[in-house]
Amino acid sequence: MVDHSREHLLRKDSIWIQTGREGQELDAGSATGKSLGVFTSGGDSQGMNSAVRAVVRMGTFLGCKVYYIKEGYQGMVDGGDLITEASWASSSGIMQKGGTVIGSARCADFRQRAGRLKAAKNLIDKNITNLVVIGGDGSLTGANLFRQEWMSLLDELKETGKITDEQRRNCSHINIVGMVGSIDNDFCGTDMTIGTDSALHRIIESVDSISTTASSHQRAFVLEVMGRHCGYLALVAALATEADWVLIPECPPDHGWEKTLCKKLSAEREMGLRLNIVIVAEGAIDIDGNPITANMVKDLITNELKYDTRVTVLGHVQRGGKPTAFDRILGARMGAEAVLALMDAKPDTPACVVSLDGNQTVRVPLLECVERTKSVQEAMNKKNFQEAVRLRGKSFQNNLATYLRLSKLRPPKVMCDPTGQVCSSGKKLAVMNIGAPACGANAAVRSFVRFALTKGYTVLGIHDSFDGLLYGDSHQNIIEMVKPIGWTDVHGWTCQGGSLLGTKKCTAARYGLDKVAEKLKEHDISGLLIIGGFEAYHSALQMAEARSKYDAFCIPMVVIPCTISNNVPGTDFSLGADTALNEIADICDRIKQSATGTKRRVFIVEVMGGYCGYLATMAGLAGGADAAYIYEDPFNITNLRDDVIHLKNKIIQLGVQRGLILRNENANANYTTDFIHQMFSEEGKGSFTCRKNVLGHMQQGGVPSPFDRNYGTKMASKAVDYMITKVEENTTEDGKIKSCTKDSAVLLGMCRRQLLFTPLEELREITDFEKRLPKQQWWLSLVRPLLRIMAKHSNEAYRADAILSKVDFEDDDNA
Repeated sequence: MVDHSREHLLRKDSIWIQTGREGQELDAGSATGKSLGVFTSGGDSQGMNSAVRAVVRMGTFLGCKVYYIKEGYQGMVDGGDLITEASWASSSGIMQKGGTVIGSARCADFRQRAGRLKAAKNLIDKNITNLVVIGGDGSLTGANLFRQEWMSLLDELKETGKITDEQRRNCSHINIVGMVGSIDNDFCGTDMTIGTDSALHRIIESVDSISTTASSHQRAFVLEVMGRHCGYLALVAALATEADWVLIPECPPDHGWEKTLCKKLSAEREMGLRLNIVIVAEGAIDIDGNPITANMVKDLITNELKYDTRVTVLGHVQRGGKPTAFDRILGARMGAEAVLALMDAKPDTPACVVSLDGNQTVRVPLLECVERTKSVQEAMNKKNFQEAVRLRGKSFQNNLATYLRLSKLRPPKVMCDPTGQVCSSGKKLAVMNIGAPACGANAAVRSFVRFALTKGYTVLGIHDSFDGLLYGDSHQNIIEMVKPIGWTDVHGWTCQGGSLLGTKKCTAARYGLDKVAEKLKEHDISGLLIIGGFEAYHSALQMAEARSKYDAFCIPMVVIPCTISNNVPGTDFSLGADTALNEIADICDRIKQSATGTKRRVFIVEVMGGYCGYLATMAGLAGGADAAYIYEDPFNITNLRDDVIHLKNKIIQLGVQRGLILRNENANANYTTDFIHQMFSEEGKGSFTCRKNVLGHMQQGGVPSPFDRNYGTKMASKAVDYMITKVEENTTEDGKIKSCTKDSAVLLGMCRRQLLFTPLEELREITDFEKRLPKQQWWLSLVRPLLRIMAKHSNEAYRADAILSKVDFEDDDNA
């Protein structure tokens, strides 16, 4: 599991980690004869069921006998019916459920050797020598202790005659692989723990709801969120909701914070804002280590500012509800990799934790991670808060740095000149949206505007894309379409979906590059941020390539990919795709639920994405689909026939009552959604009925997910710094901007764990402009094979689907 030869390892947050086997070709039945058990322990978290399902189905695919160990360690100690064999069918229909269907319980018995002795006997009786543990650091630590004692437990059981010599030989060692299920995201060594994203959704939904009533009555609200030892939930929620203040244990406020808080809230009320939100982690402390409670903050605001203030303690609401698409996919990928790690393990292999590093599953040493996690609390106990933040890892550090930067922003002292225009250093940066609306665009605009204003720049908002730029000053337009955006103009934008600037799906060349250049010159624009999809990228590339003809394009240009299709080159994830996946997963849940009273029904669902199959594939994994048909992975009538047969077997033989097929809108010109629906309806007669759904524009989402809100905020923050640097580097003596280098026309994207600026010129070579796709897409080799394994119950159905993945990794201390 953890091989310390350097070619298999990379360094992450001072921990050596090994890349997993995700995406590699697998042989069905290759682990026949082995047994493994899976259990959940400690506090429950959304996404645990997806992980359990993945363990069962990957184990079954490899030929293992898989057991549910119900009620956590208590079930292992008590044995009997609490350790039951799992089947493909028994793991059906659990992915969308919250909590854990196999139960979780605290177990005092397992803390004693006598309890662990009983647990060992129960496992040996079932020949279980491989364990998948889903829980927090306490559960994982207990499992590792169990492993270390295993030989002595066997000796004692043999001496007392409770096991035979043969049993002792067959079960001479036990292997442990863990997955971290915790909403707090407090385990060092992984970017995100199972359940964290879902908990953030519950918090954001609550804050959004509270904001409407708070604004109506001009109230202040203090929200307490979970996080006794870790402030991740509070910190990210503050970023995602434009909270006025956040209090977390890792970064306590300085002495006198009470006055600073009151001063900030008062200043915002004077600017006309009608609500204030303060988020408090339940473990928040001051610089001296004294607790700060939500009621203390409420009393402070009430007594000092006389504001009508309310306290809301979210409590276990944060653990409740169904898991998000992210947590379902995370659980599925981690669960599958956990089984592969167990199958790779040797008797002397140390216990490991399956983790997520960027977009790749990895294996990290369990003990190192547990010790590092404990060292965070030790650092806080010593009031070494800077060290505690460092130990939390790069992800936590980046979130904190972004929040601190945003929280320190203040409106320029002189907001407007006598004519009402925003004052600045004289240079103007512009921002526009191009392409279909996608959630996260407004968060990016807000971040860009406020950071730029504090740097002394005027920000021009270009409404309705090139329509607004070219025709905004015509007599038909009552509202000015190219105008300065002020500080308060973007208040509340983070939580709103769509595009408040307005957007159009058209490229610059369609309008005429000469006309676009003329208008940019007329407005004296020094830098341009374009937020949007493939049209945004293509427009910026067209303008960059026309610099030799038009000086107006010789300015810094940055593109932030924002499209639900996730089809823009130069980035692994586009703004809006996460929100869209959640919408699709939620709709598929409701579609499947509609068949609760109808036996044997298969649903054919068409999703957006153009020629890009990202949404169909990821939503298929999150929704438990039987197949996802996409353009990038060609299919034929034989594949369709095989899937009909698969569904017949699943429904008739296994008793599973529902099936789900996803189809990308441009998957195949001949095998249309109507064709597939009609074929399945005809061929399924006597076995199942069939229904068709075309999801349409509801996939674009109502409000942005926490990921898209924070992603947009961080991207725009980086874009401002980059653009201003390029403006200052390329300002001539007469004050003009002359920026023609390829690194001044870039796309900002997330590549593995880094936000990177890639010259548009370089991206041209890896772009399929006809199909509007990157020529290489990371998820094709990593996720497509897993989707087939999770869906198929017959081993023969998968062999041809495996795709070998070769992913190169580098040390990354700058992510």
